[in-house]
Amino acid sequence: MRLLPWIGIALATALPAQSPPPVAAVDPAAPVPITTFAELPLLESPSLSPDGTRLLAKGAVNGRQVLLLTSLVDATQRHTMGAPDNTDINWWRWVNDDWVVIGLGAQQDYFGQEIYVTRVLAISTDLKTTRRLDWNSSGVRADNVIWVAHDGTPRILLSKQTGIETEVDFNPSVFEIDVSTGKSRRVAEGRPNVHTWYADGEGQVRAAYQYNDATRSSALLYRANNRESFRPIARRARKDEDGMTIPLTFRTDGTTAVAFDDEDGFTSLYEVSLPDLKLGKKLYGVEGYDVDGIVDNPQENDAIGATVTDRFGRSIWFDERLKELQQAIDGSVGDRRARIVSWNRTHTRFLIEVAAPSQPGGLYFWDTGNAKMNRLAWNSPILQSRRLSPVSTIRYAARDGTPIEAVLTMPRHRPGQKNLPLIVLPHGGPSARDSEGWDWWTQYLAEIGYVVVQPNYRGSSGYGVAFAKKGAGEWGLKMQDDLNDAVTHLAKQGIADPKRVCMVGASYGGYAAMRAAQRDGKLYRCAISYAGVSDLAALRRYDSQFLNGRTIGDWLKSQAPDFQLISPRFHAEDFSTPILLMHGKVDKRVPVAQSRTLAAELKRAGKPYRYVEQPLGDHFFSRSEDRLLFLTEMTAFLKEHNPS
Repeated sequence: MRLLPWIGIALATALPAQSPPPVAAVDPAAPVPITTFAELPLLESPSLSPDGTRLLAKGAVNGRQVLLLTSLVDATQRHTMGAPDNTDINWWRWVNDDWVVIGLGAQQDYFGQEIYVTRVLAISTDLKTTRRLDWNSSGVRADNVIWVAHDGTPRILLSKQTGIETEVDFNPSVFEIDVSTGKSRRVAEGRPNVHTWYADGEGQVRAAYQYNDATRSSALLYRANNRESFRPIARRARKDEDGMTIPLTFRTDGTTAVAFDDEDGFTSLYEVSLPDLKLGKKLYGVEGYDVDGIVDNPQENDAIGATVTDRFGRSIWFDERLKELQQAIDGSVGDRRARIVSWNRTHTRFLIEVAAPSQPGGLYFWDTGNAKMNRLAWNSPILQSRRLSPVSTIRYAARDGTPIEAVLTMPRHRPGQKNLPLIVLPHGGPSARDSEGWDWWTQYLAEIGYVVVQPNYRGSSGYGVAFAKKGAGEWGLKMQDDLNDAVTHLAKQGIADPKRVCMVGASYGGYAAMRAAQRDGKLYRCAISYAGVSDLAALRRYDSQFLNGRTIGDWLKSQAPDFQLISPRFHAEDFSTPILLMHGKVDKRVPVAQSRTLAAELKRAGKPYRYVEQPLGDHFFSRSEDRLLFLTEMTAFLKEHNPS
């Protein structure tokens, strides 16, 4: 199967990066212009080379996201790599000191159907050579790197489809690829209903997750090494509510692994025995919250830490060296928050992000050889270390007594004032959550005078199994009540004026804003939706084209049993408050038709609305001009309907 005519222009020729111009000193109390909030972060997801001399990160140049490759020892060696407008740079990873791999994706027409195609590109760090890794012998999804060699050789394991015409091709196989030559060999052949493979630290394919979309049943296949055959060691039927324990890190002893489990109602990190998956020692858990992720060390084949979000995201280290380093850094940054995000192979050089909820912060480099932490870049060259509006976590009870946690941002220019105008800003997902951290959107709203509350309504992730299940069947119903109850709480506290409230959101948050205008218009003076969902049945049909589409549909149906009842597009006549609809034309997550259709229905019903479509906009505000247009339109709409 030959796809991707954009292969030849996947990445532009590398060009020297430009340093941002120096910024004149400003009064910290002075208002921050809208253009500053629209700027993209200077660096995102930075990664240090194995030898600790170079930095790879997503960056911003002239309002576009690019990949940056920068030397930390030679300031002249700074390069950018860009992709065309229709191509996404989804991820990037070091293979060794000489090679990196990059995950690319693009929407393609395949016999009249839009499909999202992914590939992996290898680039030599001297920028002289690129390799398209098995592009012409791949199907739709071909970008899942499940292992990178840690012995310095340029080898990876790539799980990919080899085609889509037959079941054998459609089920991904695993290939070992030498990225320096492009040569590959199959090390695990695709199996019926196997979509996910797992490897150990030595590059042996040890496990596979098997899921039957027709029967909704699953199994975990396992082997101790590459010489053995796979056999099922765990099964789940459709009726089983419990999740499956899947090894994440295979230890070198061959008899234990590290895995997540929610035995006590919250996701924690455990030691498990192999092959029976019996839970052993709890490595880490936190009362009242789920553990987010695992940090492993390929050289040691073990977990060296975990990530968790309570009021804010942080890393917990099991490795004593990292634990001591974190303590030393924490002691040097005051009330800001520091996260170790990358390190070299010898754990002597580190990249550290330091920021605060009211400050975008910067990226720092710590070399244990001289015990100094040097700043590499501000995330916002304009704001630099300026503090903006204060952020805190609040808690309130929903009308049925369910405890809800929310993030509250207070406008810095209105200290001590009561009964302020309020923006309710629900997060997307809805299986996600908000926490205390820098947020350009909420900080902008606070800068122009609004209190902003971000409720983690029932069904939000991170609060355990029971809280997640409370969201089942409650889209647009009790989940919506939780948002309204935040207004009641803040009004009782004298913080917000209940007669000056708007709801603003994106994705699921955009859906919630639509639903607020349709269902609870008497509570809100306006609503603003970016990339919102107006028709759940149409979204289910769109999702059905993807892998495990039936299961996605099942999940959506469990969240909203009656699609038509809670889909705003079918109730245009009920809209009783003005709404601004905005959507990116190239949104791959929520099709632009979701907003177009609602706009047409509102027009037919004679309801007040404004629809703005961004020709190159996506789901994630990846371009500065799309952020700026959104902020500008939002500001004008709020000024008209709910002035601050």
